[in-house]
Amino acid sequence: MIYTNCYIENDPELKDIVVEDGKFKEIIPHKEYSSEIETVDLKEKLVIPPFVESHIHLDATHTAEKFLFLHSSSGSLFDGISNWAKIKAELTEESIYQNALTAVKQEVSHGVQYIRTHVDTDSVNNKAIKALLKLKEDLKEFVTIQLIAFPQDGIKSHAGAEEKMKEACKLGVDGIGAIPHYEYSHEYAVSSLDFATSLAAENGLLVDVHCDETDDPSSVGLETLAVKAIEYSLFDRVTASHTTAMHSYSDAYMGRRMHSFIDSRINFVANPLVNVSLQGKFDTFPKRRGITRVKELLKNGLNVSFGHDDIQDPWYPIGDGNLLEVLSMGLHLTHMLSHEEVMNAYKLITYNGAKTLHISDNYGIKEGNPANFIVLDADNFYNVMINKSVVLYSVRNGKILAKTKPADIKVNL
Repeated sequence: MIYTNCYIENDPELKDIVVEDGKFKEIIPHKEYSSEIETVDLKEKLVIPPFVESHIHLDATHTAEKFLFLHSSSGSLFDGISNWAKIKAELTEESIYQNALTAVKQEVSHGVQYIRTHVDTDSVNNKAIKALLKLKEDLKEFVTIQLIAFPQDGIKSHAGAEEKMKEACKLGVDGIGAIPHYEYSHEYAVSSLDFATSLAAENGLLVDVHCDETDDPSSVGLETLAVKAIEYSLFDRVTASHTTAMHSYSDAYMGRRMHSFIDSRINFVANPLVNVSLQGKFDTFPKRRGITRVKELLKNGLNVSFGHDDIQDPWYPIGDGNLLEVLSMGLHLTHMLSHEEVMNAYKLITYNGAKTLHISDNYGIKEGNPANFIVLDADNFYNVMINKSVVLYSVRNGKILAKTKPADIKVNL
């Protein structure tokens, strides 16, 4: 199979993609082919690697409509956690599976082929973990799913949480999480991070922590997480998600701590759509933007990717799995709107996400890699963002996984 006549990332020359046995065999200059050769003409559209969902909670997706009566008027993070406790008690393993499947289908239709989901370890009989492990296995040919064991109510502040985290390891999760800003005290927060990182190191797992998801500048779990990443030699196997307190840290504090972040090589995930909605709830004016210091982290060579966090759940009642919406919000909030920044913005939901998931070795459009890519309805990524372009094709192992026809819009002026 040859996918012809396309622009690959920022290369201005038209190329053809030769696929054999589900892998990229060759990337060559565009040419004409005889009718005997099977080709797909991409009509001078843009080809990039598949989108990577760096952060979502699939076990909570698509519960908003059924449980709207639980939505608090404040819309705060902590009210969402309280509502989730009521909601998850009503869910079954089958309903979790079906809700998550709906969300995955939405994301795949928008070009996502890799997903990292956090999964609540506090569900009865591990129903959430079991449901998502089954989903991961059932869909493995179509989408790669990672599971992070997530102690929603804390590790040290919640009786039995440590044992549940250990059970999650035995069940087969891919990583360990924590939520230090939700622990009862700073001492508990530090202890919870030590437990999570040591458990991950013992079991050869990844780490992804809901870290300092608050406007409170005194929430400094991040400094401990970076140290633990070094201490246990985990380094870039560790991810700090959210880190919204960073927008309230002083520049002096950031200057003092940045070297440890750099030395630790940890990843950062921002969730622009959800955190701009959740943060600033205790502010009158000015209201904080609810996003970490993306530009500053990138400037210092640290890896940052964007994720959804939530789709139609107690924290975020809308959303349809389109990472381009997440990216657009993130670029606005971080003032990353120069031509160069927009042209390269796709890396925040592709290559940077692959680094976060620790899958970079087999990711990207290069010979020998699995032939996974998407085709966008534009000739470059700047025009993708201007025109809100759709994903025309999502190709997995050389075969078309999803296909979309652009809207046929006619304006009678």
